[in-house]
Amino acid sequence: MNTADLGLPVDVPSTALFTDHYELTMLQAALRAGTADRRSVFEVFTRRLPEGRRYGVVAGTGRVLDAVENFRFGAGELGFLRERGIVDEPTLEWLASYRFSGDIWGYPEGEVYFPGSPILRVEGSFAECVLLETVILSILNHDSAIAAAASRMASAAGERPLIEMGARRTHELAAVAASRAAYVGGFATTSDLAAGFRYGIPTVGTSAHAFTLLHDTERDAFRAQVDTLGEGTTLLVDTYDVTEAVGLAVEIAGPGLGAVRIDSGDLLLVAHRVRDQLDELGATQTKIVVTSDLDEYAIASLAAAPVDAYGVGTQLVTGSGHPTCSMVYKLVARAESGDPKAPLRAVAKKSMGAKSSVGGRKWAARRPDERGVAEAEVIGTGAVPAPLVDHQLLVELIKGGTVVAREPLDAVRRRHTEALAGLPLSATQLSRGEAVIPTEYLVNTHG
Repeated sequence: MNTADLGLPVDVPSTALFTDHYELTMLQAALRAGTADRRSVFEVFTRRLPEGRRYGVVAGTGRVLDAVENFRFGAGELGFLRERGIVDEPTLEWLASYRFSGDIWGYPEGEVYFPGSPILRVEGSFAECVLLETVILSILNHDSAIAAAASRMASAAGERPLIEMGARRTHELAAVAASRAAYVGGFATTSDLAAGFRYGIPTVGTSAHAFTLLHDTERDAFRAQVDTLGEGTTLLVDTYDVTEAVGLAVEIAGPGLGAVRIDSGDLLLVAHRVRDQLDELGATQTKIVVTSDLDEYAIASLAAAPVDAYGVGTQLVTGSGHPTCSMVYKLVARAESGDPKAPLRAVAKKSMGAKSSVGGRKWAARRPDERGVAEAEVIGTGAVPAPLVDHQLLVELIKGGTVVAREPLDAVRRRHTEALAGLPLSATQLSRGEAVIPTEYLVNTHG
């Protein structure tokens, strides 16, 4: 199964080499040592949120499911590994039949997370789980960073829609993933057609300054666009003189002009002037769209301006200063032997500084206060306390190697809105602060 089963038109290619060299050398050594079959539990988490952020957003889970499902070593991949001498022949033979057959649990996509949250739990043999580290982290770290920035921008924008338009500011494939993550975080549309094609995200767009410059006059450019796209189109009015352009736009399209876009200047001042001018010309329903390197702070600063929509590019696709979430993939429990019935033993890295981790196969729950507002992220091992049973966060995503939780992107988008609504109001403040709720641990000494 892949995204085509949701009516999406593009399959994911093999992801088998979306990994690091040392994943395969660890595999080879474990196969030779006889430890490769030990039942293991890996968890994805982050030790801290990006500086100043109050919550994180889980995004990319659906892409992780596709990546795991398509982690296959075909003749080309195996030939490359053999030619480079990366692993030996017994390991190549093992890889030729690789299919992840374990279980994956995780926070449902769109959910929020906090330091220590077991965002993903991967269970199976050491050999089959260790290979997935890099591809899982590359997806979750990127997509969650973009979704978190998008969420903050959506909170700042309030009811005003956001347009994702960052494709030209990042890698062409990252742009598609960024558009998907932005949609999860609250953006309404994208300018990127590949994202619309692959994920069904609504696409929008009209014209750039080049179209105006192509024509002999701005009047000619506006006339050509309105004749082609209709009076409901959006006209870009800051190529030359904004006041003159707005007058021309209404003259040509009439009071039914859909919108004008402003891409430069003092947006707060210009937006007020343009609104007054549009109203005076009778175009009271014509909307104002602003672009120009916006981030959540710039959007918030325009809250009192007569702006109807925002277009965001660079700051969105770069995570608004935090392009990764620093998630890690750590072994937290493993069996004593290759016997499938061998009990799990908690394991954890112990080191100086802040890179230690907590061992054991974990559950997570978000404890509400008496009003139903989240007050703590509780993470533990062993039995879940009765008061937290109905507040657990992890859901089954893959069972016995089969995806069991693929869902439409609109459902993920709604989940994020609901998750954010369950947090204290201070979660959406843009001022710097700590995680909006604390993380509490209830960990025993067993796996």
